[in-house]
Amino acid sequence: MNYQRLEKLGEGTYATVYRGRHLLTGEIVAIKDIKVDPEEGTPSTAIREISLMKELKHPNIMELLDVVHLENKLMLVFEFMEKDLKKYMDAYGVDGALALGQVKNFIHQLLKGVAFCHENRILHRDLKPQNLLINHRGELKLADFGLARSFGIPVNTFSNEVVTLWYRAPDVLMGSRNYTTSIDMWSVGCILAELITGRPLFPGTDNEDQLLKIFRLMGTPTEQTWPGVSRLPDYKPTFPFYPPQDLASMFPGLDGLGLDLLQRMLRMQPELRISAHNALKHAWFVGV
Repeated sequence: MNYQRLEKLGEGTYATVYRGRHLLTGEIVAIKDIKVDPEEGTPSTAIREISLMKELKHPNIMELLDVVHLENKLMLVFEFMEKDLKKYMDAYGVDGALALGQVKNFIHQLLKGVAFCHENRILHRDLKPQNLLINHRGELKLADFGLARSFGIPVNTFSNEVVTLWYRAPDVLMGSRNYTTSIDMWSVGCILAELITGRPLFPGTDNEDQLLKIFRLMGTPTEQTWPGVSRLPDYKPTFPFYPPQDLASMFPGLDGLGLDLLQRMLRMQPELRISAHNALKHAWFVGV
């Protein structure tokens, strides 16, 4: 084997991640050890991650360098990234909040990675600060494609058990399975808000609490504001009614153009959410 494991960086349900070194070149890498159950075989998330990441070559997507099959485990070797975005905010933010120029830079890089996924008909489906990695050059890259899916025409019926709760779109929370790229754009909006304030925008405890936190800020949807909402499987006519709040008062650190982009990402009705392609052309990014 050409790689030496160094210290452990983190552990998840299926995998353990180490800092490692290529023995021939000395290159520092990240090694993801995936446990392969002799009965169950390789986890489907790992198979999906490998197949998608082999296709996705882009400066803002973490590069899969090698796949090593061992007897009872699979090793994925990635380029090494120093920190995830959450750790970066904790280390360099003021109470987690980053300076506006830095927010703009990171969101621009995030959108470039997301736009590339969407152009290649791939939904990430789990965008959150912990899945965005930053290297010592300040480059931001999308990582962890374990929940990602290809999409095609006609619209596939996907699982609604995707996206970490705090970054999950209201249509998905209400049981929609016919979502498209708009699912990722809601998550980008939540991340933008979090970079500005240093705090998660909608830190719900369960599905229902998550929806109510969204409604308190964005307003409870009705057939007038979101035609068809009452036909979603988990819509309840008994949802408490909240009027939409003024976002400007919540984000005093965000200028008018930034606020406009945030509102376009956090549209309740998924068809009205801005696409990654159009978001990159938004006036907020002039000069980035």
